[in-house]
Amino acid sequence: MSNSYLEVLTRASSFLERHGKEGHAIEYLFLARKNWDKTTWLLNMRKSISPVDEAIIEADLAELMKDIPPQYLLGYEEFYGQTFKVTKDTLIPRPETEELVALCLADNPKKDLKVTDIGTGTGVIAISLKLARPSWQVTALDISTAALEVAKMNAENLSAEVHFKKSDVLAKLTEKQDIIISNPPYISADEWELMDVSVRKFEPKQALFADNQGLAIYQKIAEEAPKLLNPQGKIYLEIGFQQADSVKEIFQQAFPAKEVNLKKDLFGLDRMIVVE
Repeated sequence: MSNSYLEVLTRASSFLERHGKEGHAIEYLFLARKNWDKTTWLLNMRKSISPVDEAIIEADLAELMKDIPPQYLLGYEEFYGQTFKVTKDTLIPRPETEELVALCLADNPKKDLKVTDIGTGTGVIAISLKLARPSWQVTALDISTAALEVAKMNAENLSAEVHFKKSDVLAKLTEKQDIIISNPPYISADEWELMDVSVRKFEPKQALFADNQGLAIYQKIAEEAPKLLNPQGKIYLEIGFQQADSVKEIFQQAFPAKEVNLKKDLFGLDRMIVVE
């Protein structure tokens, strides 16, 4: 009698954990490949596994042992209710960034606004905002040509009319904006050893790291944004959990007449800043 799905995946998960990897990654990957939700999984987990499915698990296990993130193996990730293409040219979207999108949408009415997303990557922020607020004029900027190509594909796949520009921070932006939003590179070089091996090996360094203890891009935004933000405009930023005071000071100096407020994520950490 052949093994059940549960037995094979449990063994694969244990194998990964014994080698210092994330055990749950193999189940996540397999369920995604099968397009099984949790209910379908519960209905099938004790059934005999087919040789084809067992081979799929073995192949994915070998790739996970190389520390390749499961999202890169699948070629996509879910974000704010939509499916986005991801490649090794883009960061994998994180749940914390969904909170930044949700905060921006909750704060702002559905009237016409001009919005720019700096360092768009896969385009998740810009596209999610445009889908939720069709009347907004949304521009997405990135210094990476390869990342912009992925973002454009995502916008096309999701029928989101977003304007894309290759730009180093705000350099190519000419029109004043009502909202500037960004999840910029903010990891400092001395945090390298603290990062997951899969992130260090496979996610694009340009989208992760910034000079000046991870503050360089915030400093550049703060330098360029005052002349591009409308008087009543707002800035929304994702930040590292240890950067709150430093980033707040940078933007308070750049916008002395505005309030600079810290916002906590679902875990109670200071992970967002709003300039308003």
